[in-house]
Amino acid sequence: MNSRQDQLNAFNRLLDIMDDLRAKCPWDKKQTLESLRHLTIEETYELGDAILNNDLQEIKKELGDLLLHIVFYAKIGSETNDFDMADVANEICDKLIHRHPHIYGDVVVADEEEVKQNWEKLKLKEGKKSVLEGVPKGLPALVKASRIQDKVKGVGFDWEEPHQVWDKVQEELNELQTEVSAGNQDKIEAEFGDVLFSMINYARFLKVNPEDALERTNKKFIKRFQYLESKANELGKPLADMTLAEMDVFWEEAKRLPK
Repeated sequence: MNSRQDQLNAFNRLLDIMDDLRAKCPWDKKQTLESLRHLTIEETYELGDAILNNDLQEIKKELGDLLLHIVFYAKIGSETNDFDMADVANEICDKLIHRHPHIYGDVVVADEEEVKQNWEKLKLKEGKKSVLEGVPKGLPALVKASRIQDKVKGVGFDWEEPHQVWDKVQEELNELQTEVSAGNQDKIEAEFGDVLFSMINYARFLKVNPEDALERTNKKFIKRFQYLESKANELGKPLADMTLAEMDVFWEEAKRLPK
């Protein structure tokens, strides 16, 4: 792998290129913090896809795209004298040192859980009024639920045993079924949300990332459905004209395909 000096040289090269682009490229000169935001989110999702696919070469490329965005934001910040790349790096360095007293101080921790608990306690001491302030409002709901549960766990608000969480899932399912039978759409939606929240909680006890698990199922479904579409095309018969029984034959074939 590259030496530390080679890594620093590469980062300095990127900073120089960013200076050039901002000064000379019409598109780069036009960008603002706001205009880059949606592109950064898109790049983050692309990195997530590469990680799920375990495509290391693609991960390297997507990390580069994200790094470019960080440098881009810092460059824009420097133009208004608000912050630059050094400020960004020093800010995170200071935070990491402060929040790892078991590394840079005299605090002793027994395991990962104590590290997480200390992290949340330190954040409250820094002036945050709630442990949930660190959960971005714009997160997708499934990811947000997972982060909320992680946060409250850090201060001890959690179930003790997995079977307790599963009992809660069953309870929420029963409540959902009651509202389905009653036909109250608003209450059905509320109870459905409770079921999802409790399932995400149960996933945590099973050490399963619910976002990754759902995306894995999405990919599996897409692969099988596209196989079904290909078979329909071979027959020259639109899917809309096929019966469910005909579709199911190919669906079962798709389930036997190599993973």
